Amino acid sequence: MQFREGELVSEQFLVGVDIGGTKIAAGLVNHQGEIVKHVRAHMVANSGPAAGLDCVVKAIRELLEGVPPNQKPAALGVCAPGPLDPKKGVIINPPNVPCWRNFPLADELHKIFHLPVKVENDAKAAGLAEVLWGAGADYHNVFYATIGTGIGAAIIFNGKIYHGRTGAAAEAGHMGIQFDGPQCPCGKRGCIEYLASGPAIARRARKKLQESPNSSLLQMAGGNLENVTGEMVGKASAEKDAVAMEVVRETVDVLAYWLGNVVDFLEPDVIILGGGVSSMLAAHLDEIRARWKGAVLNPWPERIPVLLARYGEESGIAGAAALCRM
Repeated sequence: MQFREGELVSEQFLVGVDIGGTKIAAGLVNHQGEIVKHVRAHMVANSGPAAGLDCVVKAIRELLEGVPPNQKPAALGVCAPGPLDPKKGVIINPPNVPCWRNFPLADELHKIFHLPVKVENDAKAAGLAEVLWGAGADYHNVFYATIGTGIGAAIIFNGKIYHGRTGAAAEAGHMGIQFDGPQCPCGKRGCIEYLASGPAIARRARKKLQESPNSSLLQMAGGNLENVTGEMVGKASAEKDAVAMEVVRETVDVLAYWLGNVVDFLEPDVIILGGGVSSMLAAHLDEIRARWKGAVLNPWPERIPVLLARYGEESGIAGAAALCRM
């Protein structure tokens, strides 16, 4: 891809790289948080550390093709799967990228591109991008949650990511809200991720559809329960399908309960929701806040807005670039 028409060639850009188990997305981001060029590439996650690094390097080099010599990027940020050490830029042992174990990704990329490199968890980085350039730009203390295949979170205090002692803080997707609830793959019970992520929404819908075979949601899935997705549930709910609407209501209930705990624990200035499920929740943000009344200890929950994130599928690119502004 080429630079967007009219982009100033005198501006120095930031490189943002989002690494997943099967894909890499890389982009050039200006200092207003606009992604002016991006590329996508395949990630080889099962063939050793060198093969994984080679995929990332090729994606960055493709991104930088055509960049004028006087346009050398200022820095390079990377969103990588965790667990990781953001201070050292080391990938520890991510389940989705088994090629890297205690791999010094920041150092390796610095050797190749001779740029400052920062590495961070994708949700934390995406939250930072929202604070710098997105829905959280007018707030000091922000709680950000991305709700999709899983649920990730970030806590941003006065423009800085809160990492905790080791960098493992803000795993809010694995806050248990039902001590006797279903067991999450993480080993705990009643995690909000297991109850309200995209797969959880689909799982709840499949169960209800066993008793409602005439639902339009099942028709969307071609009559096969296994084909039902969270995205289908959102679409069917918008079309007033009774089963889908019930699933969305239940999802809003559990998310409101979880975020009510966040309100009592952190009292952030704002809560920002991103990820694929957030579009389904767009029409229900006021409902989430309404459920806090009388259900949280905080006496002024109505003063805390719940907003949709600016960045969608490109939140990883923007987030990675935002790391370079810290």
